[in-house]
Amino acid sequence: MNVCFVTSECVPFAKTGGLADVSGALPVALAELGCKVKVFLPLFDSIHVLKYGFVHATDLRDCHAVVGGRPVPFSVWYGKLPGSDVEVYLVDQPHYYHRGRLYTNDSDEDERFLLLQHAAFQVMQRYAWAPDVIHANDWQAALMPVFLRQTYQWDGLFRSTASFLSIHNIGYQGLFGPHSVSKAGLPADLFHRGILEHGGAFSFLKSGLLYADTIATVSETYAHEIQSPAHGAGLDGVLRLRGSDLFGIRNGIDTAVWNPSTDPHIAANFSAADLSGKAACKKDLVEAFGLPYDPDVPVFGIVSRFTGQKGFDLLQPILGPLMHQHRLQLVVLGSGDRSLEDFFEWAKHAFPERVGTYIGYNDALAHRIEAGSDLFLMPSHYEPCGLNQMYSLAYGTIPVVHRTGGLADTVHDWHEMGGHGNGFSFHDGTAHALYTTIQRALALWPNREAWRAMQLRGMTADFSWEGSAEKYLDLYWRSVHTVRGA
Repeated sequence: MNVCFVTSECVPFAKTGGLADVSGALPVALAELGCKVKVFLPLFDSIHVLKYGFVHATDLRDCHAVVGGRPVPFSVWYGKLPGSDVEVYLVDQPHYYHRGRLYTNDSDEDERFLLLQHAAFQVMQRYAWAPDVIHANDWQAALMPVFLRQTYQWDGLFRSTASFLSIHNIGYQGLFGPHSVSKAGLPADLFHRGILEHGGAFSFLKSGLLYADTIATVSETYAHEIQSPAHGAGLDGVLRLRGSDLFGIRNGIDTAVWNPSTDPHIAANFSAADLSGKAACKKDLVEAFGLPYDPDVPVFGIVSRFTGQKGFDLLQPILGPLMHQHRLQLVVLGSGDRSLEDFFEWAKHAFPERVGTYIGYNDALAHRIEAGSDLFLMPSHYEPCGLNQMYSLAYGTIPVVHRTGGLADTVHDWHEMGGHGNGFSFHDGTAHALYTTIQRALALWPNREAWRAMQLRGMTADFSWEGSAEKYLDLYWRSVHTVRGA
């Protein structure tokens, strides 16, 4: 199976969110199943090519792609994902990709990712490499299925190639003015007939949804949710139309990085067989935030971007009452919306021995919070998959989540499961529901036997990429058989 994997970000090279984690882990897991994977992404100015061993692909000279009716030159750097045989091709075009950030609001944002996609096709053509599947990720690569059938259909190299589109967050759709259709080199009538058009704009994502042979998203529940008006961000009708070709596959986690028995960032290593080190991690954590340590006081952790999606508006009206009525501590790591940053800073000053806040991002501290917390808060209004709840389960930290998307697929409520769950969850996205769920968790906290059993259920679950990669491979073959059987 030859897989062309097109993405806008990929760890360890460039990251803003979960897409990067998937792009860094899934290709490696596929390679371990015998796939030949080539990853394509832009060479952003934040990527240090020499640090990661990239070399200039001198056999790819004089490359250019037609974007906006004019030839745009580009070069390519070649390397591999660390510790693997997965090939990585960085598309080098400083005018487009040296902007100081991965995504912009610049007027040529469409051109930046049109170039990425055309460049991927041209590199494959230069090497005469025929992929069995093109796996496009989110709106930045969503035109790959369209180009496959509309722009590069003349090339027999791609005659048997299938297309696969992953939705990591339906809220980001790549919406541009109608003039962008000509920039992409696509027929204007596809826009006027409504195929490429959504709400008067040229939608990269909608276009890909209509052309892809197979569509996947990052959890089974999210695949169902986005087919509803409440969660489909205006594309629910298109997704229902493609419902028979839409699948949900839960993301995995990198167990080489997120493993409490080997994690170099935490105060003491521990495992399901020996949890004793978790107490040392808790003490280290609260002291790092300048809080007094008491083993009998449960510590709640938060590691998150501060956006409306993450549901912290549900926490704002109840945090004061919780602090006044219960013994608990809260440690917070994150940044984003200024009002949420101000809220957590206020909480730190209002409850100086109960709340610790770090505004910003610190990877080592994120590991320490996962290892040292007793519970982890994720009240997201929607969450396509989520990773932190799986990190928490792996570290014996009990998640408290809103039952949506991937949170619903991975966290099973202790009470609803008759004492056999691995966390706590609530259905209604309200502050009251979050409050009563936290109360339920605090009521169980003194029952050390039940708590330990709940920890072990999470720590012994398999959240690795291996099982998810096998599901992707099955869907790849389904896509290939669809194309070749047509």
